[in-house]
Amino acid sequence: MERFIGKYCKIVTKEPGEERASVVTGTLEDVDYKDGFILIDSSQGLGCLRIDTIIAIKPGRKKQIEKRHNYQRIDKKHKKDLKNNEKAMIGIGTLIVFIAMVLIAAVAASVLIQTSETLQQRAKTVGTQTIREVSAGVTIEDITGYTNANKTKINYLALSVRPRAGSKDVDLSLCTLTVLYNNLSILRLNESLVVAVNTDNKSVFQTPYTSGSNITLLEKLSATEFGVIAIHDPDGSVTNTYGMNSGDRVYIVINLSAVISNNGNNPWYEGGLPPRESVSGKIQPEIGISGGYDTTAPAVFSKRIVDLS
Repeated sequence: MERFIGKYCKIVTKEPGEERASVVTGTLEDVDYKDGFILIDSSQGLGCLRIDTIIAIKPGRKKQIEKRHNYQRIDKKHKKDLKNNEKAMIGIGTLIVFIAMVLIAAVAASVLIQTSETLQQRAKTVGTQTIREVSAGVTIEDITGYTNANKTKINYLALSVRPRAGSKDVDLSLCTLTVLYNNLSILRLNESLVVAVNTDNKSVFQTPYTSGSNITLLEKLSATEFGVIAIHDPDGSVTNTYGMNSGDRVYIVINLSAVISNNGNNPWYEGGLPPRESVSGKIQPEIGISGGYDTTAPAVFSKRIVDLS
């Protein structure tokens, strides 16, 4: 070991109980066999190493050893950088997954918001239509019949009709009227037969077709059409636009003698509702609840105008 004194050496040592060896580089200054130490001058300063822990000593040039040592340090640093890069790649992958999850959540939230807005609008529309269906409509207050001259049959019906409480305007031109006797007949409004009641007449059944005319409204009625007599129409909505609004009241007049007519077997048969017979039907507005009627003629007609309510 004296041959290495004064030379720059690479010394490998391993302490008892340790698994890994250590490397020290420096100039070997002296060897003390008596105490079992060597004196070495390294980059960290002057120090001692126990001889019994030395595994190997390799002399060499200082520059070569330092260069090799630097390569080892660079290699360790490179390996460390690779580990750091691997961790960075994992982090970037996690970030990409996170961003993808955020985008998916944003898209899902957008779809949910749009769906909720659509459902809200649909629910509002359905609610409005439902309220209108429930609140709108017409009601029939009373029924009056008008017999023939011999008082043997009811030839005409007058239905007192008004809008339901809180109802929207009712367009009479879009209403359908049904009459159920032996057959089911459907009548529509004849817009030329919408007149205001003539208070000078003794009966609504004598209301003229036009003001001052000798022809009554009843004479113009057919089996497929009904007429309207405005009893209370302050704003003229019934006579001008055929629409009933709040407070209006009209009589819908039906020609039963035309609706309940001869079936062809008896040419002398006179149409109309006989005594003790029943007739029913309803008036259905465009939107809302219909007004129904079901009445039975009395056994004897003592007067031409008969209350059938």
